[in-house]
Amino acid sequence: SLTSISIPNSVNIINEGSFLDCSSLTSIDIPSSVSTIQSNAFNRCSSLRQIEIPNSVTVIGKEAFSECSSLVQLIIPDSVASIGKHAFTNCSSLVEVRIPSSLKLISEDLFYDCTSLERVTIDFNVESIRHCAFYGCTSLRIISIPSSIKSIGDYSFSYCEALEHVTLPSSVISIGDNAFM
Repeated sequence: SLTSISIPNSVNIINEGSFLDCSSLTSIDIPSSVSTIQSNAFNRCSSLRQIEIPNSVTVIGKEAFSECSSLVQLIIPDSVASIGKHAFTNCSSLVEVRIPSSLKLISEDLFYDCTSLERVTIDFNVESIRHCAFYGCTSLRIISIPSSIKSIGDYSFSYCEALEHVTLPSSVISIGDNAFM
């Protein structure tokens, strides 16, 4: 079974489901020629521990890295302008993440049930945290919410049991149902 792969510079798009269910894949080298990682591209790559997304990537599709349960480190580059819903759902080993200013919104269920996630930094320019974005992140202790945030969706931080203190900036005009339940 496949344990590592180097994608050649000739590749621009990692298509939908390209490495879906490659449960033995531990490492992948994504070249700077790649601009798009489509839906389910690495879904259920349960042995993948680290992924370095190059600065050339602008789009990460829905469920692209969902259920990568061994993923510990993730760096989202400033080039990424869009991340689909559920992209990192159930990445249960992920500890820290930074949301770059190139994103305007944190999509639905983005980090749903990332139970080891402790720290989230959201850069300025992000305007919306959609529903269930951090739902069930039971280890989440520290979240930095910038003054660019205008809306926090339903259940966004529900069941974030370790979260003790949140400062909401005056830019927030809408807080959804059970946002901090």
